[in-house]
Amino acid sequence: MKKNKILFNHQIILMVLVLALVTFTSCEDDDDEDLVGNWVEMSDFEGVPRSDAVSFVVNDLAYVGLGYDGDERLSDFWSYDPVKDTWKQIADFPGTARNGAVAFAAGNKAYVGTGYDGTNKLNDFWEYNPATDQWSQIADFPGSARYGAIAIGLDDKGYVGTGYDGNYLKDFWEYNPAGNTWTQKVSVGGSKRKDATCFVINGLIYVAGGVDNGVYEEDFWAYDPDSDSWTGLRDIANTTDDDYDDDYLNITRINTVGLAANGKAWIMTGGQNTIGSTVWEYDPDTDLWEEKTGIEGSARMDAVGFVLNENCYVTTGRSSSYYFDDLWRFEPDEEYDEYD
Repeated sequence: MKKNKILFNHQIILMVLVLALVTFTSCEDDDDEDLVGNWVEMSDFEGVPRSDAVSFVVNDLAYVGLGYDGDERLSDFWSYDPVKDTWKQIADFPGTARNGAVAFAAGNKAYVGTGYDGTNKLNDFWEYNPATDQWSQIADFPGSARYGAIAIGLDDKGYVGTGYDGNYLKDFWEYNPAGNTWTQKVSVGGSKRKDATCFVINGLIYVAGGVDNGVYEEDFWAYDPDSDSWTGLRDIANTTDDDYDDDYLNITRINTVGLAANGKAWIMTGGQNTIGSTVWEYDPDTDLWEEKTGIEGSARMDAVGFVLNENCYVTTGRSSSYYFDDLWRFEPDEEYDEYD
C-alpha cells in the first residue's frame, strides 16, 4: 500500500506541474494574441549578412549598405524595389569600408558619412545620386570624427548628431545640400548618448534611447527646426507614479530601428543587456507608447529599417555572432498571422 500511495502522490504532482505549464503557456499565448501588428517575410537582403549597416530611401526605392559581417567592414550597396520585392546591387561606396556610419536622404539624393573602419573614427561624407548611380565626396562633417551617431533628412536638409568620439556626444548639425554647408544647431536636450534612434513626424525630429557611460537613457526629445529648439517629452520608461507608464518595459534600448509613417512611429529590435524583439508604437497626439506584436524573425540588434509606401521594413542585424539577411515588412494595424 505504501508503494502505491507514493506512486499516486507522484502522479498528482506531475498533473499539477502539467496544468501549471499549460496555464502559463496559455497566458503567454493570450498576451501575444492581445497585441496588434503583423509581420510578413519578404525577399532576403541579397548582400552578405551583416550588422551596423546604413539605409535610406530615395524615389520609392530603399538602399542598404556598409556594415560589418563578423570578419570585415563592408562597402557594398544594394537597392530594394518593394513592388517587385527584389534587390539589385549598385555602385560600391567609394570611401573607406566602415560600420557605425549614418545616412539620410534629402531631395533626390542621399548622404552617407562618419563611422568606424576598425582603427579610426571617421568624419568624411559622401553624396549618392541614384539617377547616375554615382558617388561624390562632399564637405566633411565638421563635428568630431565619430560612430554611433544619429541622422535623418527633413525638408531637403539633413541632420546629424550625438555619437561617440572617445567621449559621448550631444552636438547636432544641419547639412544644406544647396550650399554644401554644415551649420551647428542647438545640442540635443538631456544627456549625451551614442547608439540612439530618431524619426520624423509632422516636421519634428524625435530622439530616444542610447547609452551614456553605461547608463541607458530614458529621456525623449523633440526638435523643431523652425525654432531650433528641443522639447522634453514623457520618459520612455516607468519613471512616474502615474498609471500611463506602468507597462513601459524594454522601450529604453540601444542599436534599435526607429521608423515613422502615417503620423505614428515605432521602435523595434535593439536591446540593453539582452537582444530585444519587442515593438513599441508612439502616438505624438497623446505622447504615449503602446506595445505591438514583436518582430517575427530572430531577435536582433544593429539592424536597419526603412519606410516605403507607408510600409515599414526591417533587415540585417545580429544576435551574438549570428548575422542576418532576412527582410520583414511590418503591418502595425493588422492582426498577427504567423503563417504569412
